[in-house]
Amino acid sequence: MNTQAQAATSVAPFRSVWSELRETSFRQGWIDAGGISTRYIQAGPEDGPPLLMVHGTGGSWECFCANLAVFSKHYNCYAFDTIGSGFSGKPDIDYEISVYVEHVSNFMKAVGVDKASIFGVSLGGWIASRFALTYPEKVQSLVLVSAAGLLTDAQTSLDIKGARFKAVDDPSWENVSSVFKGLILFEHNRIPDFVGVRQAVYRKPGMRRAMEHILCLQEPAMRPRNLIAEAEWQSLQAPTLLIGAVDHKDIFLETAQRLSKLIPKAEYLEIRGASHWAQFESSEEFNRAALDFLQRTVR
Repeated sequence: MNTQAQAATSVAPFRSVWSELRETSFRQGWIDAGGISTRYIQAGPEDGPPLLMVHGTGGSWECFCANLAVFSKHYNCYAFDTIGSGFSGKPDIDYEISVYVEHVSNFMKAVGVDKASIFGVSLGGWIASRFALTYPEKVQSLVLVSAAGLLTDAQTSLDIKGARFKAVDDPSWENVSSVFKGLILFEHNRIPDFVGVRQAVYRKPGMRRAMEHILCLQEPAMRPRNLIAEAEWQSLQAPTLLIGAVDHKDIFLETAQRLSKLIPKAEYLEIRGASHWAQFESSEEFNRAALDFLQRTVR
């Protein structure tokens, strides 16, 4: 373990999904969103400005556990498992970006939200951005962590597919834990709750087939037609906060940096001491910056 990791571990407090939420009022449920049984969590005043939270590839709402307490003091927060992922329904179709966009739209209808800000992580940011381009009247602002949807990298796609197929084919604690090595920089932040939830998901019947549908966006024949072209990013009108995790130089950091120059109303923030899930690993810094951004851009 390097000196930086040792220092972080020596002062790290105990973290779990429950420790992040134990002082927050929330409810979990399932709702029919366009025929998809959709697992979600709601927190915050139901008459407050809506804030949707959209997770990344094959994830679940738990990735937002360190953000809900802060944002729910000001916003009507909904974090949900997207089609095919988590404990939501898994229809036997490929989950291209348009499918996710339709699911977001149907979820908003189901919970009675006409317009919202959207906070997306990785694939969730890609979905949120395409949603904002498709339905600009339904989006107030965007917060994108580890942004995706502009670039492609063959090795990154191979790594994503390799780790997830290995974990779903043999959902041992070790294999599922390995998925989080690419998401969270420091080992002590790869909390057992995340592994346990993902392990339970990967053990569900039909999950191998669902994972094939989830990972279709990593296929060379399918990914390009789902990417958002530079000209489209330049037409995006929603105020957008982009988070770049500079301690993990990869395609997602490069995407955030490039989008900060393409999106007209973009703000860019670099966060250290975190990897792909900066919203969890550096939650205090992220929450402070994102809350300031939302309070300036949400009316």
